[in-house]
Amino acid sequence: MNVENNLMPTEAQIKCIMEGEKDKPIHMVNLLKFRDKAEYEDGRETDMTGRQAYAIYSAEVRGHIEKVGGEVLFEGEVNGLMVGKVEDLWDMIAIVRYPKMKAMMKMTSDPSYEESAIHRIAGLEGQLNIETKAF
Repeated sequence: MNVENNLMPTEAQIKCIMEGEKDKPIHMVNLLKFRDKAEYEDGRETDMTGRQAYAIYSAEVRGHIEKVGGEVLFEGEVNGLMVGKVEDLWDMIAIVRYPKMKAMMKMTSDPSYEESAIHRIAGLEGQLNIETKAF
């Protein structure tokens, strides 16, 4: 299994999201890997770590999630790997429930969310977002 952390979905992933069921509740499992030092796309100087930049995003995104009817169910540090083998562990896991995919899409296209996402991009080396649905 090849694992590749990214910051944004590929065109194929966007197409899959757009064609999938948009009206059922989803849970997004976020596996997060932080940069050692935050790197802002606008070139601003900072002494923050990636974790610190992401913490700004994390605090702000809760309001955006709640605005579309979602909620953060879990955020936690990765302590170790109990089963399996990976080259490098993620640093943090977050699980977010959205009432439907349309709600998440609405949130991520909101200009106020995009302002908060600047800190996510600055703080993360990469991530995996795994869409899950309850049985």
